[in-house]
Amino acid sequence: MIEHWWPWIVILVAGFLATDIWRWLGVLVGHRLKEDSEALHYVRAIATALVMAVTAKLVVFPSGALAHSPLWLRLGALGIGFVAFLLTGQKVGVGIAVSLILLAVGLYGLGV
Repeated sequence: MIEHWWPWIVILVAGFLATDIWRWLGVLVGHRLKEDSEALHYVRAIATALVMAVTAKLVVFPSGALAHSPLWLRLGALGIGFVAFLLTGQKVGVGIAVSLILLAVGLYGLGV
């Protein structure tokens, strides 16, 4: 019977060791960090870089429905959404909404 559960046990243990242990360590150590410390600035910079790398990968090498859209449309929606984000006092929701609306209208207009 254990042979049936063994792969699931390995996945759970490996998943915990790869992700949750770092979250718990962050909780234990995080309260000691000052908000303006160099370590926290470094962590924020790394997190932001990772998010931007994933975003760039999705824009330049899309999958699914976006794979059928032209690159100029994806880059244009991204760029105009970024400008809207900056013009509205860095409101993330506005930047995302503008990008999504432009992308949807562009895809509809192209018949994709």
